[in-house]
Amino acid sequence: MSFENLKLIEPILQALQSEGYTSPTPIQAKSIPLILEKKDLLGCAQTGTGKTAAFAIPVLQLLNEEPQSSGQRKIRALVLTPTRELAIQISDSFAAYGKNLNLKQIVIFGGVSQSSQVNALRSGVDILIATPGRLLDLMSQGFVRLENIKLFVLDEADRMLDMGFINDVKKVIAKIPEKRQTLFFSATMPPEIQRLANTILVNPTKVEVTPVSSTAEKITQGLYYVDKPQKKHLLMHILKDQAILSALVFTRTKHGADKVVKDLNSAGVKAEAIHGNKSQNARQRALSNFKDGSIRVLVATDIAARGIDIDELSHVVNYELPNVPETYVHRIGRTGRAGLSGVAYSFCDAEERPYLKDINKLIGMSIPLMEENPFPALIEVAPPAEKKQQGRGGRPQGNGQGGRKPWQTRR
Repeated sequence: MSFENLKLIEPILQALQSEGYTSPTPIQAKSIPLILEKKDLLGCAQTGTGKTAAFAIPVLQLLNEEPQSSGQRKIRALVLTPTRELAIQISDSFAAYGKNLNLKQIVIFGGVSQSSQVNALRSGVDILIATPGRLLDLMSQGFVRLENIKLFVLDEADRMLDMGFINDVKKVIAKIPEKRQTLFFSATMPPEIQRLANTILVNPTKVEVTPVSSTAEKITQGLYYVDKPQKKHLLMHILKDQAILSALVFTRTKHGADKVVKDLNSAGVKAEAIHGNKSQNARQRALSNFKDGSIRVLVATDIAARGIDIDELSHVVNYELPNVPETYVHRIGRTGRAGLSGVAYSFCDAEERPYLKDINKLIGMSIPLMEENPFPALIEVAPPAEKKQQGRGGRPQGNGQGGRKPWQTRR
């Protein structure tokens, strides 16, 4: 299928062509026609599936079909998203796909001076992309009015819940017209998010792609059993491979992320961290440095990293396994995008074995053990069946214990 089959207008097709896009992703192929029919949509899709274009393209077309009334432009479409990084990415997408249309869009977020954002709002805007806190702040000051909203997009709803923004989201929803088209996107559907969807969507069509239990076929996965104190040495060893141009390293805690960065920098590896205790400016700077190659390693917690698109990321390292198995799928899905191959390594210490068991159950396979492990765990309890596991690349994986079976004790 091509974008021409989706009944898109020529200015948008030309913009997509200039961006190098020819074929829609599954969620785009399913969602765009439904949105153009002005239906409410419940989209279950994780980052990396192309969901931003799935709503940005039809929103642009619908607004273009209904010209602004005379006078100053009024906000007709609102996209609510949890973080500054996501807001900027969505804004860039709207600008790219709508560059041949007479529509204005701006992005507002906290952590920076509001003056330039207020000036842009005063000049009139069709599409507003915003984070909840800054939006409510500017609404309370009278700079944002939402009574003309025709299209409302709630992106990364489950992450809004994770970050404690659900009450803010509800306050925003209370200020927009009941008669509107709503597009609701979430990677997962915990009960509170399902309840929210039920209250704001009218007869929605559900679109679901890439079930959370699936892992990208192009991602080679590998497991290291390693004692907790040896993890930093194992990470340094892996990074000696100059073929690893960039690595996104995950920890469970903010403190853990900072400690890994300190260890890497001490070893001469340029690294920075992104997590909730970092200012938005610091997070954006670290991300920019990672994307342009100024630093080789970005260390992140899950909430900070979700929604960040990093093109051509070659490696993900689970320095600490997540205690929620679905999070593993989100993490490794950062690599292997856009048809490229990727590698995801996972470190597992004794305390994390229950997490590993849950992950293996979710993905329907045992993560293959790596053949070379210079820092094997002292005691392993992996089942014998794992010994026979083969890697995604077809190469049999050894037991990683220098000749010992991984469930035997090393003395």
